[in-house]
Amino acid sequence: MIEIRGDKNGSELYNYYTFGGDFIMLEMKDGKKILTTPISEEDLKDIHIGDIVYLNGSMTTCRDVAHRRLVEYGRELPYDIKDKAIFHAGPIVRKIEGTEDDYEMVSVGPTTSMRMEKFEYEFTKLTGVRVIVGKGGMASQTQKACRQFGAIHCVFPAGCAVIAAMEVEYVAGHFWEELGMPETLWWCKVKEFGPLIVSIDISGRNLFEENKIAFEQRKEHAFQRIAPQIGFIK
Repeated sequence: MIEIRGDKNGSELYNYYTFGGDFIMLEMKDGKKILTTPISEEDLKDIHIGDIVYLNGSMTTCRDVAHRRLVEYGRELPYDIKDKAIFHAGPIVRKIEGTEDDYEMVSVGPTTSMRMEKFEYEFTKLTGVRVIVGKGGMASQTQKACRQFGAIHCVFPAGCAVIAAMEVEYVAGHFWEELGMPETLWWCKVKEFGPLIVSIDISGRNLFEENKIAFEQRKEHAFQRIAPQIGFIK
């Protein structure tokens, strides 16, 4: 691997890595690690659980019904998300006044990723998605998908839906509108979308599950330490 440090557009510092002649770009800007779509498995090899990353490029909101349509009913997604990102979210959008079919993002907070757990292995296998973003952790099927297909799951902080909307540069398209606003696939162009906390990496490690183990290991010690101080409480 050869590292080449360079300047792009005279302002932003990039690190370029070569693997067998292919260039992999990892952008560092103001201390932020930024992934830009299309994203390859090599782009994710040095990203680990607990890392904080940001996203540039293509991200599509995709939640319960879209997953079910693809996995259970065999309906192909109307937009190619291979090497791109999805967001488990049901946004609020509004039509831009004076336009025929242009929309802007008003609010786009994450929804609970675990609802998609039973679909995510097949979904990742069929679509080639690289970055899955949502709220809370996911479990063994998503770990398996990330490990086998070179993807990651990230958590967007809850309660920041308006901030998330501000990081959407524009809505580039929308599909399956018959599902209603929350379930429509809103294809967005994003700029430094985040912070995204990596909860599952391409090795299949799971931040939430490992933290549960650490908590259990510490729990008994903590209980023994505080029990004498609260023993008077009946």
